[in-house]
Amino acid sequence: MSAGRVWQRALLHPVRLVPLAFLAVITLGTLVLLLPIAHPGEVRPLAAAFTAVSATCITGLAVVDTATYWTPFGQVVIVVLTQMGGFGIMSAATLLALMVRGKIALSGSLVTQTEKQAKHIGDARTVLVRIGVLMLVCEAAIAAVLTVRFLARGLDLLDALWHGVFYACMSFTNAGFAIQSDSIMGFVPDAFIVWPMYLGIFVGSLGYPVIFELLKSWRRPDSWSVHTRITFWGWLLLAAIGFVTFIVFEWTNPDTLGPMSVLTKINAAMAGTVMPRSGGFNAVDYAHIHDETIVVTIVLMFIGGGSAGTSGGLKVSTFFLLGYVILAEIRGEPQVRVAHRSIGSATQRQALSVALLCVGFVTLGTIGMVIVTDLPLVAVLFDVVSAFGTVGLSLGITPQLNAPGQILLMVLMFVGRVGTITVASALALRNKRRHFNLPEERPIVG
Repeated sequence: MSAGRVWQRALLHPVRLVPLAFLAVITLGTLVLLLPIAHPGEVRPLAAAFTAVSATCITGLAVVDTATYWTPFGQVVIVVLTQMGGFGIMSAATLLALMVRGKIALSGSLVTQTEKQAKHIGDARTVLVRIGVLMLVCEAAIAAVLTVRFLARGLDLLDALWHGVFYACMSFTNAGFAIQSDSIMGFVPDAFIVWPMYLGIFVGSLGYPVIFELLKSWRRPDSWSVHTRITFWGWLLLAAIGFVTFIVFEWTNPDTLGPMSVLTKINAAMAGTVMPRSGGFNAVDYAHIHDETIVVTIVLMFIGGGSAGTSGGLKVSTFFLLGYVILAEIRGEPQVRVAHRSIGSATQRQALSVALLCVGFVTLGTIGMVIVTDLPLVAVLFDVVSAFGTVGLSLGITPQLNAPGQILLMVLMFVGRVGTITVASALALRNKRRHFNLPEERPIVG
């Protein structure tokens, strides 16, 4: 087979198309942000590229102040990139084909199935429409509430509408960009602003399969699938841990929750619950949180949110599935059982592979950042996990990074959004199927 034929097959493979599509949109976004209309002064190409990656990968990390560095046009570009990243580049392309031709080609269906994890190829069309409707309805509802509140705070109609739409999009997609220099810290005392944003982040981070199942059978939890049960209850458990951590360790911290009223402290502590899922807004100055809070936040960011949604990281379902695997091994049970269902060995291997790949990327990223920068290790690890988990929180070092450090975070954001399995599949030359089994041997474990 000729080299051209091999390259053509590689491009047509649906798994490989996902990262290629993201790269294409990132490139286009970078070029648009370099236009004079996108910034009031001279723009740094690396800043434009970093912003495009962060927006398309719905992360929210920034090396420049979004509120002042970009013009309203540049901020609109950022919103568009986050919407494309949240919906999924291949999903958007397939939906466009659906509108134009009234049908979806097999290759487009396969790509959509890869990214959104549809169970059957025939589900792709329905999934695309439902995702599109879900995003529009949720973002419109949040935008309406926020717009009314911003009007009540004294903004004129256009400014209030822009703020409402911007933060609605950033909340549901878990992007975390802000058009205030202090992120949302100035909004924390106002529950009518932060709580709709929290709700949007919660819904977006659950993942589309969970959202659809909850909408269909929220009154019958006993009928939920294993994935929905693990994700929903696991999300709430991790949220409780984040909230308690903020309340206990930051309540008297004079640089974070200390000076706030009780209700404002609760509002800010809820950010410690929601933002590590992938939200990325700063409700407090994370550069001044205590070490205990930093450690818990790093763990929560690494786990991330639900699968097939707007969150990055290991994913809640993967984390708790591995917990059930460990529990079954401790008990000496031959099967891994969750909610009266057994989990197959192939699923267990996939979860273990994803977990080890996540650990590997974070470890390599941390080592790389230590080599190319002279910043504190804790701050480096925090930002590396935040980038890989597409969270967007920072201990304040991101704007200080040199060019190699920024490029490294861009790579981590890309890998965290596209997914470790997708990236690994895209880089693989081919799959081999063995037609025989080798003799079994059991090495010493532990």
